[in-house]
Amino acid sequence: MARPLSATNDFVVKFANVNGSGSASANGLFVKAILRMGVPVAARNIFPSNIQGLPTWYEIRVSGQGWLGRRGGVDLMVAMNPQTWDRDLAEIEPGGYLFYDSTKPLPPEKFRPDITVVGVPLTRICNAAYAEPSKRKVLKNIIYLGALTFLLGIERPVVETLLSEEYASKPALIPANIEALALGFDWARENLKPLGLKLERADAVGDRIFVDGNTAAALGAVYGGATVCAWYPITPSTSLAEAFTDYCKTLRHDPETGEARYAIVQAEDEIASIGVVVGAGWNGARAFTCTSGPGVSLMQEFIGLSYFAEIPAVIFDVQRGGPSTGMPTRTQQSDVLSAAYASHGDTKHVLLLPEGPGECFELGAQAFDLADRLQTMVFVMLDLDMGMNEWLTAPFAWDDRRKLDRGKVMTAQMLEAGADFGRYKDVDGDGIPYRTYPATHPSKGAYFTRGTSRDPYARYSEEGAVYVDNMERLLRKFETAKSLVPAPVHRAAKKKTGYGVIYYGSTSPAMDEALAQLEARGLHLDALRLRAFPFAGEVFDFIAKHELVFVVEQNRDAQLRALLINEGGVDPARLVKVLNYDGSPITARYIAGELAKGMGAADVAPTGEMAK
Repeated sequence: MARPLSATNDFVVKFANVNGSGSASANGLFVKAILRMGVPVAARNIFPSNIQGLPTWYEIRVSGQGWLGRRGGVDLMVAMNPQTWDRDLAEIEPGGYLFYDSTKPLPPEKFRPDITVVGVPLTRICNAAYAEPSKRKVLKNIIYLGALTFLLGIERPVVETLLSEEYASKPALIPANIEALALGFDWARENLKPLGLKLERADAVGDRIFVDGNTAAALGAVYGGATVCAWYPITPSTSLAEAFTDYCKTLRHDPETGEARYAIVQAEDEIASIGVVVGAGWNGARAFTCTSGPGVSLMQEFIGLSYFAEIPAVIFDVQRGGPSTGMPTRTQQSDVLSAAYASHGDTKHVLLLPEGPGECFELGAQAFDLADRLQTMVFVMLDLDMGMNEWLTAPFAWDDRRKLDRGKVMTAQMLEAGADFGRYKDVDGDGIPYRTYPATHPSKGAYFTRGTSRDPYARYSEEGAVYVDNMERLLRKFETAKSLVPAPVHRAAKKKTGYGVIYYGSTSPAMDEALAQLEARGLHLDALRLRAFPFAGEVFDFIAKHELVFVVEQNRDAQLRALLINEGGVDPARLVKVLNYDGSPITARYIAGELAKGMGAADVAPTGEMAK
């Protein structure tokens, strides 16, 4: 038998539950209790796309060092779902722990000899204490929370306080929940010993907040000046529109009249929603929709109109597993190419690539400045992992002196003074023309908005030279965008190296830990985190300076790598694919293993993830 694992403030707990069993509340309280003790955690909810009955998992990374990505492997499995028992058992690290409901005896072959089995008769305890089936169903979860509180050394008063806060609006429920907590805690104290995995109070959380990316992006949209949201429900983006609605109710009403200064439209489908957004953008409003891959597929025609008619708009794309319906409740980075070149014909769109909730807020606001400045569609590329899971992040920062950048807008005064207004005329070489808002001037500044070919004064034309001139101008505008979008973040290795790694988005927290692991083994890489497309010249300079560059992403077809090759003419042999696309967030263990293998390390152990 393997020696039982021993660790303080550094382990992985995974809850295996049945969807709809009421476990989410108890699991959430478990995470909050650890945070209240000052220990950083990262939680990932892995749930099915149905309402009730299928398996759901909740994985919690406890890391006193502050690592916020998935590590890989499970040290303590809380196995509450017989349906997934064998799978859950296999995930436990040698020397790890299995916590389960021991009311019904199981044969020895259902366990592993290299783990410690911790049985608590949850159903028996629950049935003895409660007669009502509804109470038994819900409070069983609080009983296992109580047992885990003892086994891991969580401070019991912290959990009791959280229960009181959780049910503050329903105070009659508080005593029953605190009683259930005590039932589990007392049984474990009287019958078990604490585990080798333990929690100790620390001061490593600070003033950080625990928030999901969709909520952060919605608040960013408010601060970025968005007043119109048109959307159609789709997992995993729906909560973004709902959060924007809630924030608008608080922040978008005139303080004197109470009048709403926003419009939110739940359209009949994705096509209608993007139509509303493009129309609002043409009228001068800052407008957005939020969707996922299937929605982007349906919106292609309007995206092309935004690009060619040069109408500002923003799409928050919360990516999920595709193609088609795919895996609606699993995460991927699989819309990169479809967003970058969305619509038929020759198009190129600005993509912003936040790494977590902090940048969801920051880039969510910046997207509207960029859309106005460039007069085009801007995509903010989240994914389910950062969009729907709560991450520990620094408080959002905002400079109240910041002004909205509306770009080149010709005013009535300019028109009255005799300015030459050509809606699609490049006046200074940056590819960006002037626009007017509707009703800017009673007789000047009007133009015909069209998705057809036209000359610089918006007059219809099918002349080849005129068409080519317009398309070349759009390329110049895209070139200008390179200096406006967020720059990549470079991290130099401590020793000179011929290896580099490029990554983006929600891969970041796992990459941070993987690079630290590799450095500890004497394997050094320079790293570049991309934050936007189009790519600045420094991205291709980075590639040129290294013999091999690993491109780590979460899709099957290495879409970012393909984009780098297409846009920069990079030799494909210099870009090594590292891909994770099983729908689960990428782990530090997997990244470190793949990079070490690519660097020729001889001591690489199989990860058991994706490498299969």
